[in-house]
Amino acid sequence: MKEETSQKPKLKLAVYWGAACGGCCVSVLDVHEKLLDVIAAADLVFWPIALDIKYKDVEAMPDKYIDVTLFNGAVRNSENEHIAKLLRQKSKVLVAYGSCAHMGGIPGLANFTTKEAIFKRVYEESESTVNPDKIFPQTHFDVDEGTLELPTFYNDVRSLNQVVDVDYYLPGCPPQSERLLEVFTLIATGAPLPPAGSVVGASEKTQCDECKRTKTENKKVKRFYRPIDIKDDGVTCFLEQGVICMGPSTRAGCGVRCIVGNAPCRGCYGPSEAASDPGAKMLSAIATMIDSNNEKEIEKVVETIDDPAGTFYRFSLPSSIIRRTIV
Repeated sequence: MKEETSQKPKLKLAVYWGAACGGCCVSVLDVHEKLLDVIAAADLVFWPIALDIKYKDVEAMPDKYIDVTLFNGAVRNSENEHIAKLLRQKSKVLVAYGSCAHMGGIPGLANFTTKEAIFKRVYEESESTVNPDKIFPQTHFDVDEGTLELPTFYNDVRSLNQVVDVDYYLPGCPPQSERLLEVFTLIATGAPLPPAGSVVGASEKTQCDECKRTKTENKKVKRFYRPIDIKDDGVTCFLEQGVICMGPSTRAGCGVRCIVGNAPCRGCYGPSEAASDPGAKMLSAIATMIDSNNEKEIEKVVETIDDPAGTFYRFSLPSSIIRRTIV
C-alpha cells in the first residue's frame, strides 16, 4: 500500500499597482521560465492588471488570507490609500515592491509642486489643451445610469510606509527579477525571515563598493556635465568625469547594471544604511569634490549641476528629510 504524502499548501500571492509606471508588474513576469516555479508554489489571488478580480472580492477575504502582497507604486490618491489599507488588513506579509512604494519614486517628484499647480498646468496651460470653460476633474458626476466616481487626487505623494505598516522593502526601479526570486523562495520554503522592516533583495554595500570603474582617492572636478554632454571613456568613475552618479549614496544589489551599461546610477535602490537621506549624502559627497576654495568659483561649479533637486531626489523625495516644497 502506497504511503500518502501531504503536499504543502500553496501560498496566496497578491500584486497591486498604485501610482507607478507598470514596470514593477512587468518585472514579476521577467523571471521568465522561473515563473513556473512561482506558479507551482503560489496561487495569484489578486492582480488587477492580469486577473479579473474585483475590489469587492478582496474585501470579502478573511483578514490575513493573503500570504504575501507585492505592493508597487506610491500612494497618490484615495483609491491607492484605500487599497493599501485593505491589503494590509488582508495580508500576512506586505512588501513595498519597487522604488515608488519604497520611497515615493518618480511620482514623488510632484511634491516639488502642488495639486493646484499640476491641475492648472494639465487642464489649462499645456500646449495641447483646449479648455476655455476651465473644466477640471470632479470626484462625483451624476449621469442617467448613476453617479460616476473618480479617486480624490491628493496634494502629497506618499510612500507606502507613510500610509500603512510595511513588513519588507524590495527596492529598485524595477527590482531585479533575480532578487524577487530570492525573496520569494525564502518565503516559500519557510526559511527564517529577516526582522520586520528590513530591506530585502539588496546589499548593505553601496554602488561604489561594487562598481569596477577606476577611482582615485581625491576626486576633484571643475564643473559637472549631463551624460549627453561628454564622451564617457567607459573606464573612469563617472563622478571623476564630472557626471553626477548617485553611487556614493545608493544601496547595492542591482548588480550595478546601469553603470555596467555605461550610464550613471540614478539612485533607484535607495539609500544605504549609512545614508538615511540620499540627497543630503550626495550634496556632502559633491562638496568634497569641487576643485576650488573660492566661494564664487564654487557657486559657478554648483550652477553646472543640471536639476539638482530632481537629480538628488529622483526616487526619494516623499521619504526624504525634505518630503516636499513648502506650500
